[in-house]
Amino acid sequence: MFLTEEQITTYKNNGFVLLDEYFSRTEIELMKAELPALFAEETSKRVLEEEGNTVRSVHGSHTTNEVFRRLSRHPRLVLPAMHILGSKVYVYQFKINAKAAFSGDVWEWHQDYIFWKKEDGLQTPRVTNALVFLDEMNELNGSLFFMVGSHKEGMIEVKARNFKEISGESKVNDSSWKSSFTAKLKYSLNQKMIADLALKYKIVSIKALPGSVLFFDSNIVHSSPNNISPFDRSVVIVTFNSIENIPSTVDNPRPDFLVSRDFRPIEPLSDNALLIQSVS
Repeated sequence: MFLTEEQITTYKNNGFVLLDEYFSRTEIELMKAELPALFAEETSKRVLEEEGNTVRSVHGSHTTNEVFRRLSRHPRLVLPAMHILGSKVYVYQFKINAKAAFSGDVWEWHQDYIFWKKEDGLQTPRVTNALVFLDEMNELNGSLFFMVGSHKEGMIEVKARNFKEISGESKVNDSSWKSSFTAKLKYSLNQKMIADLALKYKIVSIKALPGSVLFFDSNIVHSSPNNISPFDRSVVIVTFNSIENIPSTVDNPRPDFLVSRDFRPIEPLSDNALLIQSVS
């Protein structure tokens, strides 16, 4: 279940690698069956779209939900992450992003690592994201856009958006962790930056079937438009960090369900972990 050398080369050169239909439809349906209950929970782990009704994301479900706990320890995710990062890993962040039919909002152009460096004290971008497609993703339902190879720019310094200075732009306080997850991202790239980057790097739209998995670099520039189609598209993103890249202590740390402080390395489960009745 380690990646091939060709896949590793693709990841290093492009900033991502797509593994088609990596999980079975049965495994995907087991995960999707958990979503209604998770989305219905009125907890601080849930982020709504700005209209206040539609679920945008849910965080930390791997600590409370058995199916997603197993997914976070699944060898098809953990072993490639170890291969990419060259060490044992732990779960840094776990989230379910839901871009609902007709109402799923935009994710602005951004890099992930700047959030983790600025907010959490993460020392280096020695992390990788494993995105599991629970639905088909295509050009109709708010596909991910990547700038191929843009991770080679390293972290691009941007000024944090000050929500308090923008009348009516967001209900989220600047001090809230949710300012990193609304449609108006705290560290988004401006139009001039995107225009300049687009001259250097090709923009691609990711298309994938349910069960596919996308590993991508924390510094790749990416975004997604709003979903005006009648087709939902949900993904699970498990972010793995190297155990050699523990964040430093910061003032006002974000919640544990958002940024794990359990640094113990993952021991991968068996390959049929999602299908068996119980896992120790």
